[in-house]
Amino acid sequence: MATLTSGKKAPQIDLNDLDGARASLQDSLARGPALVAFFKVSCPTCQFTFPFVERIFQQFRAQGIQVWGISQDDAAHSRQFTTEYGVTFPILIDEYPYETSREYGVKYVPTLFLIAPDGRVELMSDGFCKVDLLEIQKLLGKHFSVTPPAPFQPSDGVPEFKPG
Repeated sequence: MATLTSGKKAPQIDLNDLDGARASLQDSLARGPALVAFFKVSCPTCQFTFPFVERIFQQFRAQGIQVWGISQDDAAHSRQFTTEYGVTFPILIDEYPYETSREYGVKYVPTLFLIAPDGRVELMSDGFCKVDLLEIQKLLGKHFSVTPPAPFQPSDGVPEFKPG
């Protein structure tokens, strides 16, 4: 299956989080847009990207943004990843055979999807792409009618792109 692109309907997500609670995309979208980030704990590009996804989460947390990391690893390794990289948004588990990842057509990690409240994909990005993260932030700012600070600082040494 090809990776979902902008304008396509996002498949349903029904996965357990690190504590075993079930999370549903349909329920989540009733509260607003969702940013979904597929990853593997051993992926260096995921390790680089997730602290910036965390910044975006923190910028819109008060507005109720839904951000989920969808791990292709087990709960124990995923929990260790959150501690090591400072991730506080919910992590859902999509272990082998990666059914949800396949429904989204994920070929590389990280792959991010910004999903509008109506269930369509607003933006898809794979690897680390500075322009895409800025666009995600801009779209969320527009949705929530806020202007957040820049997600990147000069001291971050952020490249334009880093493949997954």
